[in-house]
Amino acid sequence: MSTITQAFVQQWDTAVRAEAAQRESRFMAAVTDRGTITGESFTINFLGDDGSLLDANNVRHGDTQWTIPEHSTPVVNMQDFYKAYPLDRNDIPKMIVNPVTGGDYMQLLMNARNRRIDDIIYRAARGNQLRKDGSTVALPASQKIAAGGTGFTKAKIIQTRAIFRRNEADEKAGEELYFAYNDEMLQDVLADTSLTSADFMAVKMLQDGDISGKWMGFKWVPYNNIELSGGTYFTIAWAKSGIHHGKGYEEGNVTRRGDKKDAWQVSMGASYGAGRQDSKKVVEVAFV
Repeated sequence: MSTITQAFVQQWDTAVRAEAAQRESRFMAAVTDRGTITGESFTINFLGDDGSLLDANNVRHGDTQWTIPEHSTPVVNMQDFYKAYPLDRNDIPKMIVNPVTGGDYMQLLMNARNRRIDDIIYRAARGNQLRKDGSTVALPASQKIAAGGTGFTKAKIIQTRAIFRRNEADEKAGEELYFAYNDEMLQDVLADTSLTSADFMAVKMLQDGDISGKWMGFKWVPYNNIELSGGTYFTIAWAKSGIHHGKGYEEGNVTRRGDKKDAWQVSMGASYGAGRQDSKKVVEVAFV
């Protein structure tokens, strides 16, 4: 029997191939960036406007009638995060590529960091907003669209758009509007002939198989970590100025661990926070 196959060589990979995953932050550029935060929290100064008209002046030299605008201060507490990857020193000589010095482990940490930031922003949009006086403010029911036993429909998009118009929080007021979508929403939209029948939409959606970009007044942001609870998804639409995000410290490190037989450790620590500036600029949309 020929043993020629014993002489065949095997080409070893010279790169680390990362698994498919969300790498960049999808929301960070779609909210108001407060930059680097010093301290354990940051505040958002809020001045209310009741939408009233200028009062008529019917009494000459009469007493001044004051209208007191609402002043409140949402508070965003910073949260701390840390993640580390180890690599045994004995493994490195056995590999053509070193994921520590090659930056692959650090890239994994950056991916995790970006996904964490998106999660913070998403939960800040839907959760209770702390105020300086210690009270909390939930997202009002008027800013929520119920699932109603249906999927993501054209009617829900129109209703969301109407809420922003009613609140004077759309492009007419200088706002940039965003809508987060996942794979379930993509299927609903592409299957809705009322949304894809026009020539432009047919080219945009059906040929590309994509709904990102701007249409229906929103910039559509892909995000597959939309919460699923009891068979119901909860996505968000928001104005850019309606959510604020800040970061504290960020530090990446590559060190030897003397307590772990001199293993390499790649780590990252950081603190982040996000909060609603105005609940009228955020809409929660539920669907099944």
